[in-house]
Amino acid sequence: MKLNQIADNPGSRKNRMRVGRGIGSGMGKTGGRGGKGQTARSGVRIKGFEGGQMPLHRRLPKRGFRNTSFAVKLNETSLGKLQAAIDAGRIDPKATIDVAAMVKGGLMRRAKGGVKLLGGGELKTKVDLAVWRASKSAVEAVEKAGGSVKILAPAKEVDEEPRGKNKRAALAAEKGGKPKGGKAEAKAPKAEGEASP
Repeated sequence: MKLNQIADNPGSRKNRMRVGRGIGSGMGKTGGRGGKGQTARSGVRIKGFEGGQMPLHRRLPKRGFRNTSFAVKLNETSLGKLQAAIDAGRIDPKATIDVAAMVKGGLMRRAKGGVKLLGGGELKTKVDLAVWRASKSAVEAVEKAGGSVKILAPAKEVDEEPRGKNKRAALAAEKGGKPKGGKAEAKAPKAEGEASP
């Protein structure tokens, strides 16, 4: 076997079809674009167009937001992988294990925003961990082995007073009526003997 004899599997590499090169090629004349018209030209802007009718992507209401670009990007590692690194001598169990120690021990390539510890596998060694987040099962397993887990992520703030839609609902409940948009309550019948105006 020599370098010049190495080849890919037969049929795995195909030549690009050259369109518009005569009727004998099977892809001549219109080149797979059908007849004439807008779709036969370049720069077509017809996807999603509904003939002037309000298109679906504009008819549907838009709600909420996505936190993708601002979300904290975390590494994930399990107790089993951590135990394997400790057994191999790549991580010192006597020192506090944080993201820097895990990167140095080869559990991940880079620190990113921190580490989330997952409960997969078995932990036998007593360790002190400092991680961004940890699953409930992971915390229980570490504490069962005699170690501790320090969560670095800030605790979620709970509003003392409800805000927005919840605030309006709470105010309406205090007044005894329904929130704005709900049906008004039926008026109580007049007591007998009351004069009508």
